[in-house]
Amino acid sequence: MSRFRTEPAVAFSEQNRTAVLLLNLGTPEAPTAEAVRPYLREFLSDERVVELPKVLWQPILHGAVLTLRPKKSAHGYEKVWFPEGSPLAIYTEQQAAGLAEQLPDVIVRHAMTYGKPSISDTIDELKAQGVSQLLVIPLYPQYAASSAGAALDKVLSTLFYQRNMMSLRTVSRFYDDEHYINALSKQIQAYWAQHGRGDKIMFSFHGVPQANCDQGDPYLFECSKTVHLLAEKLDLKQQDYIMAFQSRFGKAKWIEPSTQDLLEILPKQGVSKLDVVCPGFISDCLETMEEIAIAGREAFHAAGGTQFNYIPCLNANPAWIDALGKLAKQHLQGWI
Repeated sequence: MSRFRTEPAVAFSEQNRTAVLLLNLGTPEAPTAEAVRPYLREFLSDERVVELPKVLWQPILHGAVLTLRPKKSAHGYEKVWFPEGSPLAIYTEQQAAGLAEQLPDVIVRHAMTYGKPSISDTIDELKAQGVSQLLVIPLYPQYAASSAGAALDKVLSTLFYQRNMMSLRTVSRFYDDEHYINALSKQIQAYWAQHGRGDKIMFSFHGVPQANCDQGDPYLFECSKTVHLLAEKLDLKQQDYIMAFQSRFGKAKWIEPSTQDLLEILPKQGVSKLDVVCPGFISDCLETMEEIAIAGREAFHAAGGTQFNYIPCLNANPAWIDALGKLAKQHLQGWI
């Protein structure tokens, strides 16, 4: 039996449609340990995410990690879960809907690297609708092998099994895109106008192991460039801001400085009022809403800080939807 899939029953003359596929990380289907466990199993089994030999990592994953972590993660999800469902899922769906309004002649869908809707199922659906040209935009401004790389792996592995392969374009990063920078700057300025401004603003990104960057991952460089551009746009002096990295996992050395460490150190250095924004997250999720807005605030106050302001992600901000539309149109040139 051939490993290549039978093509959907769509006439060749009708295989002429264009689609944009937005990708995000994924989310469990419910804030329960039972729902979190299979999500974590899929996520942490990806060799892009944990670069250890399977013979070493899988016993650890299926032992302590999947025994203890689902309950702890589910407790975090419970704190941020919306009545309508997962914040990440809702915001990503809203972004796809907003982009679709800007691209009336293009099919727009969203999918998740882990969980549902899956990348493979969504691409199969698009193919059945006659899509032959696919633009994929992982919603990670700064490229990391463990995020955008992992998402694009899923896309490429799906196309690998197509007998009549789609034409493919990808946007692997947009860390210095002027429209993304402008949208995020406006988000920060609007927050300051409404809530006031702290002594310092922290740009907190998801961390990665230091070894990844030592081996050529551009993530640290791209985060630094984003911060530089935001500081310029916001007219910040060097003492006004700091870059940090959150969400450390495991015992390996991760890129620094650590967000969690700085939340305890900054009050002792005279920073009593702190603003925090997460430029690497387009949508609010567990890592921003629970780890920063809730646990981060508690840590900062416990260390002596008096005011902690979390500035939300871009989510479905009209300025971001407009920026996303411009980004998509730039890469769709010649197709529409």
